Amino acid sequence: MQTSNFWHFTGEPDDPRLVSIALWSPGWYKGRRRYPALAPRRNMLKMAEDAYRAEYQAILDKLDPQKVFADLGPDAILLCWEPPGKFCHRRLVAAWLEKKLGVQVPELPQGYHPNQKDLFLRRRQ
Repeated sequence: MQTSNFWHFTGEPDDPRLVSIALWSPGWYKGRRRYPALAPRRNMLKMAEDAYRAEYQAILDKLDPQKVFADLGPDAILLCWEPPGKFCHRRLVAAWLEKKLGVQVPELPQGYHPNQKDLFLRRRQ
């Protein structure tokens, strides 16, 4: 599982690994996978970071991390709006899953391309 933002994938909207955890998604993403239980609430969008963190933790506390991970799948890429390095709830989800399940949920690198996953696979003959 990894995290990223929508803009890494504007040319790859049919990638089955993509899962929006945003309150709303860009127009090109309509009809794709979503996981609304991880979306922030509308009133949270204008909160200060400390208040947001506390409110979002309350959302996570009501969820079962094992069920969330199973629902999303180990190859899921959790998407929302913020660019890498900016405060974002997808990284709160990542930290929660890492702490609760002992898994790693890294942010995709800035220059990542969706086809990059296939570059280093050894082909069997």
